[in-house]
Amino acid sequence: MDPRKSTEWERKQDGFEEEIVQVNRVSKKTKGGNKIGFSVLTVVGNKNGKVGVGLGKAPDVSSAIKKGVSLARKHAIEIPIVNGTIPFGFNIKLGAAKIMLKPAPPGSGVIAGGAVRSVVSLAGIKNISSKVLGTKNQASNVYATIEALKRLSKRYEREKYVRGKNESR
Repeated sequence: MDPRKSTEWERKQDGFEEEIVQVNRVSKKTKGGNKIGFSVLTVVGNKNGKVGVGLGKAPDVSSAIKKGVSLARKHAIEIPIVNGTIPFGFNIKLGAAKIMLKPAPPGSGVIAGGAVRSVVSLAGIKNISSKVLGTKNQASNVYATIEALKRLSKRYEREKYVRGKNESR
């Protein structure tokens, strides 16, 4: 494995892969000088319908990565994948971020920008078309994508339940 990528992609015992989306250096003015810290946005997924996002903050990057990964694992969500893609299209506006997700035919691959691509590829979606319309802020786009997948999952379960009810009559 390439040593440069070992910090970005790691396969753990539980099957989750992790990717670092953004590293920010933040500083705070205190009485004794500047206090420097780091915030790291990480995405984890098992490439089989489970994905999560976490924002870890710590005085050094490695601790921030560990915190972000543990938060992402704790808050991982289950999403439906039908024939390697999402069941239907979904648009969302969350804050300044506007995300458009559309199912794609087999063989088209992941057509998505950086922040959305990391989330959907770690979720295990193989064919999807997406567009980021609102902001260039990667953190906002990642959170909006996760929220879109969460709502898509709820709607899919609800429709599956309603269809099952109607077919039994």
